[in-house]
Amino acid sequence: MLLDGKTLSDKIKEEIKLKTKNFLIKPTLAVIQIGNDEASNIYIKMKSKACENVGINFIHAKFEEESLEQEIVNKIIELNNDPYVNGILLQLPIPSKFNQYKLLNLINKDKDVDGLTDINMGMLFKDYNNLVPCTPNGIIRLLEEYNIDLKGKHAVVVGKSNLVGKPLAILLLQKGATVTICHSKTVDLGYFTKQADILISAVGKKDLITRDMVKDDAVVIDVGMNRVDGKLYGDVAFDDIKDIVSYITPVPGGVGPMTVSMLLYNVLKNYEKNL
Repeated sequence: MLLDGKTLSDKIKEEIKLKTKNFLIKPTLAVIQIGNDEASNIYIKMKSKACENVGINFIHAKFEEESLEQEIVNKIIELNNDPYVNGILLQLPIPSKFNQYKLLNLINKDKDVDGLTDINMGMLFKDYNNLVPCTPNGIIRLLEEYNIDLKGKHAVVVGKSNLVGKPLAILLLQKGATVTICHSKTVDLGYFTKQADILISAVGKKDLITRDMVKDDAVVIDVGMNRVDGKLYGDVAFDDIKDIVSYITPVPGGVGPMTVSMLLYNVLKNYEKNL
C-alpha cells in the first residue's frame, strides 16, 4: 500500500489555510539564501508558492557568494528582532567559505523552523519537542496517518545526517521503537535492513535498497532524492520491492510534500504561540 504523502500534505495545508484566513496579520517565513545553488533555487520557489497558497507571507533574503559573512549575520539578527517574522530558515547547502554552524546557531531557537540549532536539537534529545526538523517530523506524521504503530517495532534508519537520520532516530525512540542507525561505515548493510519492521533510507543513492535487503511486509520510507536524466528516483528500487512490503512511499509524492507541509506547520505553531 502506498503511503501517500501528497494527499496528507494537501490536507495539512488546507487546515493551515483555514486558520490563516482569519488572521488580521499573517504569519511570515524568512528564507536566507547564500549563493546560487540550482537545487536551492527550486526548493525556495516551492516554499514560496506553498506559503502563498496557505496565507503565509514569504521573505527571500538572497546573498551572493561574494557577500561578507557579517552582512548575513546582521540580517539574521534583524529577522530575530522582527516581531512579525515567525520563522527563519537558512537554505542549505551554503558555500564552504561561510561558517554554517555559526550562522545556524545565530537563529533564535523560537524562530528556528528547521529545528537545526543546537538548542532545538538538544531539546529534541531531551524529549522536549520545541521545533522538530521538518522531514523527520513529516515521516512520523505520515506513519501516524496510516495508524502504523511503532511500539516494539525494529526501525532501521539508513543515513546519519543531522537533518534527517539523527533526529528521526530520536523521534522513533520516543514512539517506542527499537532503533538501529546504519551509515557509510556499516558493514553488511543488508544484514540490518533485512531485520527492519520499519526501514527508512535517507542517503541519496539510487537503488541503494534492493529486494533482497527488505523483509516481507516491512514498512519502507524512502527519503532519497536522486535526479537521473531528468527523472526523480529515491534510494529504494521501488518497482522491485513494492509487491513484498506492507507500506511504501513513492518518489516523488511521498516524504517530499510532507517536508514542506511540516515547515508551514512550524511557522504557524510559532505564530499561534505568540498570539
